[in-house]
This record gives sequence, structure tokens and C-alpha cells, in this order.
Amino acid sequence: MGQTWTVASTDETAQVGQHASPFGSAPPPQPPPAGDAARGARMPRWLPRAMVLALTLIACFQLGSWAFHQLTGLLINILIAFFLALAVEPAVSWMAAHGVRRGVATALVFLAVVIASTGFVVLMSSMLAGQIVNMVEEFPEYLDSVINWINATFRTELSRVDIQDSLIHSDWLQKYVQNSASGVLDVSAQVLGGLFRLLTILLFSFYFAADGPRLRRALCSVLPPARQAEVLRAWEIAVDKTGGYLYSRGLMALISGIAHYVLLQALEVPYAPVLAVWVGLVSQFIPTIGTYLAGALPMLIGFTVDPWYALWVLIFVVIYQQFENYMLQPKLTAKSVDIHPAVAFGSVIAGTALLGAVGALIAIPAVATLQAFLGAYVKRYDVTDDPRVHGRRQRGSGAALKRVRQALNGPRGRVTQPDEEAQGPAAR
Repeated sequence: MGQTWTVASTDETAQVGQHASPFGSAPPPQPPPAGDAARGARMPRWLPRAMVLALTLIACFQLGSWAFHQLTGLLINILIAFFLALAVEPAVSWMAAHGVRRGVATALVFLAVVIASTGFVVLMSSMLAGQIVNMVEEFPEYLDSVINWINATFRTELSRVDIQDSLIHSDWLQKYVQNSASGVLDVSAQVLGGLFRLLTILLFSFYFAADGPRLRRALCSVLPPARQAEVLRAWEIAVDKTGGYLYSRGLMALISGIAHYVLLQALEVPYAPVLAVWVGLVSQFIPTIGTYLAGALPMLIGFTVDPWYALWVLIFVVIYQQFENYMLQPKLTAKSVDIHPAVAFGSVIAGTALLGAVGALIAIPAVATLQAFLGAYVKRYDVTDDPRVHGRRQRGSGAALKRVRQALNGPRGRVTQPDEEAQGPAAR
């Protein structure tokens, strides 16, 4: 018989493959289409853009940080100039209101400030120079008196000639002279840098004060009307607080100078007017430690005349400082700079930590301005009439505490009643 051959269809072949014996080999997996593989291995389109943006931001941050560190000195000078312009703003505005051109008024105010500062520096320099010359001329006599006291007290045999020879031939003195000679150039560079910085501050402050209205218009032109009112209000508060602070300090410096001048003149201490001006300015415009720095120089000069004069100056400085802190300063600064003494002290410390001496000078008017500006937007309520607000205990608090103690002690023991005491132990 002949064999009959049949051809299986494709579906049947697939079914045979599915029901193949487990001992047989499984069919190989089919590879994905070529188009899907290319799309799966391709980089997302947003990733290059994100990488470029991140690198750009990092570069901009590094560049901005470098520029900020390079321009820190200039920014501090501009900040000082701005506060100086705020301080002279009331005087300039007053002169401008009386018919003087604003530029001319600003020039006159700054000319007066420069003349007063230069005169003070010249007087102080002449006083110090004369005092140093006198101390150098009288130094051998002081040295002899000190040596005689040491010999009489400790029974030694020191002589001025031996001490001078040992000092002249000492290695310490030679090294000090060499270091001082090499440091002359550094001091000269610092002096020139200080003069350039002073001129920069005066120039910026002159522009800020002379072009104050134009500067405010330029600033308000880029702000909406609501923000313009807030900026102008903040500017006005800053002018009032800064000018009031400096003028009140100037008045207190004048009073302090006059009081110390009377004392120094009565003690016949040389250079009494210059020392009085020194005490007035330093004690008022250098916060926290200004009083001690101001009193140190008159004490030193008075000590050269008579050691007891230094003690009298110290006693007067301490007494006047208490009078100024508790009587004079609250009345003069109540309207101009109304901030708590603790807040003022903390602001001075923070300003010193941030900007050094400059921060110490501008810390108090800056905090006063911020406090006054925030006070216009902070909602306040009437304080309840509670004795605890005034630091006193509330009435009845002792009785309530006593009842609480009795309630707590009740389960521990029973209180004996008067009737039981009268009946005695038999009734119990």
C-alpha cells in the first residue's frame, strides 16, 4: 500500500512545539524588532539640557561668590556712605527748603564735617606729639624714681646705666627695631589705603545726599504703586532714626565734653579742651567700650601730672556714666531711638561680628529703623489686666495651693476632729 503524507499547518506546528516533551530543547526566544531596541537605548532628550543647566548654575554661583568676595570692601564703603547720607539728609533738606540748591547744601554740610574732623585730628595729633616729647624728656627722672623705689623695697643695687646698657645690647630690642623698620612700608600702605577709602565713602555719600530725590524716583519707577508707598515710608523712617540717633549722640557728646572739660580744667590737666572733645566723641560714637577708651587717655595724662588726678578722673567718669545712662540718655533718645538697652547691646555685638567697627556704628540706627518699620505692620492687642503681667502673684493663689496640698495629703492620714479630742480615747 502506498503511504500518505500530510503537511501540517503552521498552527499545528506551534501546538506541537508547545506540547513538546520536557526532555526536548525549548525553542529559542525571538529577538525584539530592531526599531524598539534603538528607542530603548537612546538617551532621554531632557538629560543633556538638565546637565547643561546644572553646569551653568554652578558656574554662575562660583562667579558670583568670587565677585562678592572681591567687592566686599566696596559694598561696605557704599553701606557706610548710605548711612552717612541718611544722617545729613535732614540738614540738607532743611537748607534746600530755605532756597539753597541741594548740591550746594550738601557741599556745605560735608565741608563743615570735614573741617571739624580735620581740626579734631590736628589737635589730637599735636597734643599727643607734645605729650610724647614731654614723656621722653622726663623718662630718665621717672626711671630713677622707679629704680630707687625698687632698691629701697627689695634691697637691690640696680642702676639706670646698667639697665640702659642691658636694653641697648639685648637681642629683643634689636629684633624689635628691625621689625619696626620693615613695617614702615606696611603702615604707609595702610594709611594710603585708609585715605582712599575715606575719599570713596565721602564721594558716594555726597551723591546719595545730593541726588536723594532722584534716587528715590529711580527706585520707585520700577515698583508698583503699593510698593512705592512702602519704600518711601521705609526711607523716611531710616532718615528719621539715623539722623535722630547721630544728632542725639552729638548732643550727648557736647554735654559730656563740657562736663569733663570743667573737671580737667579744675585739676589743671594740660590739653583740657582736646581731652574733653576726645571723651565726648569716643564715649558716644564707639558703643559698649567707648566709655573706657575715652576715660583712659585723660587718666594717663592726669597721672603724668599727679597720680591722684588719675583717680579723680576715674571716679568722675564712673559717676557721669551712671548719670548719663539713667538720666540723660533715656530723655534724649526716647523719641529718636526707642529700643531696649538689651536689644541695643545685642545689635552692637551682632554688627561687630558681621562688619567689625563699621557694624558696631551702624547697628543701633539699623535696628531702630527695622523696629519702627515693622511696628507699623505688626498688629498689637490690649494687654489683659492681670497682676502677673506686672510681676505680681495673683490673689488667692496661696489659698488654692493650700487646698491642693490638703487634697493630696488627705488619703495619707485622717485629721483629728475637736469633738474626738474632747471625748478622749474611750470614745474612740
